[in-house]
Amino acid sequence: MDNIVVALKHSDRVCQIKLCWVDHGLQWDKVFAAMQVPFPELTDLWLVSDGETLPAIPDSFLGGSAPRLRLFTLHGIPFPGLPNLLLSSDHLVNLFLTDIPHSGYISPEAMAALLSMLSSLRILYLTFRSPQSRPDLESRGLPPLKRSILPSLDRFHFRGATEYLEALVTRIDTPQLDRMFIAFYNQIDFEIPRLAQFINDTPMLRASNEAHLQFRPGTASVELRCRKAKSGLHVLQINISCIESDRQLSSIEQICNSSLPPISTVEDLYIEYFYPQPFWKNNAVENTLWLQLLLPFTAAQNLYIHKEFAPFIVTALQELVGVRITEVLPNLQNIFLNDLEPSGPLKDNIEQFVAARRFSNHPIAISYWK
Repeated sequence: MDNIVVALKHSDRVCQIKLCWVDHGLQWDKVFAAMQVPFPELTDLWLVSDGETLPAIPDSFLGGSAPRLRLFTLHGIPFPGLPNLLLSSDHLVNLFLTDIPHSGYISPEAMAALLSMLSSLRILYLTFRSPQSRPDLESRGLPPLKRSILPSLDRFHFRGATEYLEALVTRIDTPQLDRMFIAFYNQIDFEIPRLAQFINDTPMLRASNEAHLQFRPGTASVELRCRKAKSGLHVLQINISCIESDRQLSSIEQICNSSLPPISTVEDLYIEYFYPQPFWKNNAVENTLWLQLLLPFTAAQNLYIHKEFAPFIVTALQELVGVRITEVLPNLQNIFLNDLEPSGPLKDNIEQFVAARRFSNHPIAISYWK
């Protein structure tokens, strides 16, 4: 500890600081006492806590100024003086505010104002420890007349309540954003009209040619991708934390039907299964929910189905007869299956669906998905 304190006294020479502590850690009050002065050469700063007892960072930390800071990580720690510190860090490129405890809550209005001062910011992580951190009713009212522009931001990770993200995205504009990763807590309803509008206003997120609906233990997700030769891969991913199979499917169905602009341009639709063992076989979901899930993918030409989901999806599609045959996936041309037995109920059902589509002049080919 004495060596650390002595080293910190050379504040004009320190360029990187990494501090991590747990409940039985060192006496961090001594460290903070040595860090009440400006560190003019500091470019990288990590402050990480994995303990139950949270350290108290004083408002006067770093003398309230870090003019050359380019990377700042604050994990699991409340820091009331954060706004003042960041306002002095106009060269900040990477900002990681992760596992924010409720005692360190920052309102969407304050966060948007703070981000508007960081014109060089390219990567932003904003994750809250629990769904308790959500805005009050005033923040959920009418959007502001003027947005804060983040001209350089190209990657944004968020985990928290839908209400917080809805309030934040109405206050920011990110013209260069091309990768957005969102994680919501488990809830019944997913009303995200402002997020949908934000995506529509973001050029590199509003068009996708691939959609991956992924189901894992405890998590379900929608990942929309756009592959462009010149600008690389653009990604929009929304994760939902839930365990039950019907809740996973219901949550993803709500997200897909929430008017997300990229879904209307998807040509390749993947329905993927990442459980270590069979889980859905005894958890059948109503056919209507599968059809509702597929309904917004009107431009999809290729449908890739994991073998665990194939019996449910094909049975649901078989309900589309007569004038309803193209009600779901009207432009579908190919179905890819990673396993199809030579005979059995699945093969019979899919042949009936294929025959009905062919009869309506909308033929479909069945292929093997390796």
